[in-house]
Amino acid sequence: MAGFLSGIRRLYLSVYNWAVFFGWFQVLYLAIKALKEYGHEHVYDAVERPLQLAQSAAILEILHSLAGLVRSPVSATLPQIASRLYVTWGILWSFPELRAHVFVSSLAISWSITEIIRYSFFGMKEAFGAPPSWLLWLRYSTFLVMYPVGITSEVGLIYTALPFIKASEKYCLRMPNKWNFSFDYFYAAILTLGIYVPGSPHLYTYMLGQRRKALSKPKTA
Repeated sequence: MAGFLSGIRRLYLSVYNWAVFFGWFQVLYLAIKALKEYGHEHVYDAVERPLQLAQSAAILEILHSLAGLVRSPVSATLPQIASRLYVTWGILWSFPELRAHVFVSSLAISWSITEIIRYSFFGMKEAFGAPPSWLLWLRYSTFLVMYPVGITSEVGLIYTALPFIKASEKYCLRMPNKWNFSFDYFYAAILTLGIYVPGSPHLYTYMLGQRRKALSKPKTA
């Protein structure tokens, strides 16, 4: 019975990883195509739907961690996914004024490269037991560049959105109301920017530790 459940788990995770891999591959292809043919102003329009679908699918990874299907701790998985969902839906989808910004191109390309490598790595791991050494190296090395590019793009887009958030008052809740509660999306965005200050170095340090651990295994085997 345990072997059967283990097989079902591996099959499910393999299908999930490869499905999201193809989603991010589509994002990368469309982003580069739009960037080359029309310029960065048109990248968002080209990648909007596949980007939203691929990024939203990552919500399942939080459930995977909670259910014990994967070893990744929720403390490492949740912040990264939450920040990306916030930028995807709370910034880009909510404020069309930002969609022609150059940071959208760097965001889409850095996210997609990172995720293509990550999902292909785990897809091969679940399907075949072990990925090739070159993919292992890419999985734990490309973030050295892609992560700072992605974080810079995320922070840049949130910061650029602040005047539009303040002017529109979108998602704000003013007093008086039946809940006796007030919420200002502008200050929530500023708070989010503040969280990036300790959060980004913490996550980057965590990934560096994972890199040392993963790439040292072949040497000690």
